Amino acid sequence: MSKPVRVAVTGAAGQIGYSLLFRIANGDLLGKNTPIALNLIELPDALTAASGVVMELEDCAFPLLRETVVTSDLEKGFGDVDVALLVGARPRGPGMERADLLMENAKIFVAQGKAINDFAREDVKVVVVGNPCNTNCLIAASCATRTNPENYTAMTRLDQNRAVAQLAGKTGTAVDAIKNMAIWGNHSPTMYPDWFHTSIDGKSAASVVNDDEWLKGAFMTTVQKRGAQIIQARGKSSAASAASAAIDHTFSWFTGAMTGDYVSMAVRSDGSYGITEGLYFSFPVKIVAPWKYEIVSGLEHGDFSKSRIRITEEELLGERNDVAAMLG
Repeated sequence: MSKPVRVAVTGAAGQIGYSLLFRIANGDLLGKNTPIALNLIELPDALTAASGVVMELEDCAFPLLRETVVTSDLEKGFGDVDVALLVGARPRGPGMERADLLMENAKIFVAQGKAINDFAREDVKVVVVGNPCNTNCLIAASCATRTNPENYTAMTRLDQNRAVAQLAGKTGTAVDAIKNMAIWGNHSPTMYPDWFHTSIDGKSAASVVNDDEWLKGAFMTTVQKRGAQIIQARGKSSAASAASAAIDHTFSWFTGAMTGDYVSMAVRSDGSYGITEGLYFSFPVKIVAPWKYEIVSGLEHGDFSKSRIRITEEELLGERNDVAAMLG
């Protein structure tokens, strides 16, 4: 086997981290022939819990897991890492406005962005999971001078997976029959799940569903607000599904294994589709080589899609303005 790929995970003792780490160690993130070294990064008061997770990882005797480091020191945690999964983020508390949450997380992601830029490998690949993930990704990437800001991405694969599941349930088809489900914009209630370019068993999703009211109503609302529904049902935010989506996102990026011709990732806008350059905006992307993506070009949008894409872009522009003083 080759030299282990070093993967850093922040918030490693949290719910998503706990669901994520065992799958990484099992080879689900980078394939069954890639040995892994794990750097688990946690707050000082969570290091004991993280060490308990390490005991469980050891007890699983994963053949691919070669080393595990637990630390609250960002220099040690991000030192020489190849892949960084930024899972940990401050959750929104009672009475906290979204702008307050943005500023509190900005401090975290500035520190992490600087540490990644200073100590990780120059070609490090970054996946931001902690919310608000698009703007957290922008903040971290704004610190990139040595590393490549195009290698910073935010996760909207969970939203894609949710949309695919809703279409499968509505039409009674298998999820793998649904291709090219694109998520545009922000991972928030303004995101736009674009079914107009989606196919089901090779046919237009809109024609198979044949229910425009459902698509523009219950379908879109469910995808946009699924996280809140889960919190209401189980009293906790999405964990296992978010971890699974982080695996999907990274595995596709690394291997090119996709669901159709493209997958959804929030990446640095190059101005495609008129989206403001520099925003971390979810687009449909093609994986053209290991760790190499391209924004899908040439998709045509009607007035409905254009209006929805504009709404989510405006939200991201507002978030960028809120944290402008924190950007590198």
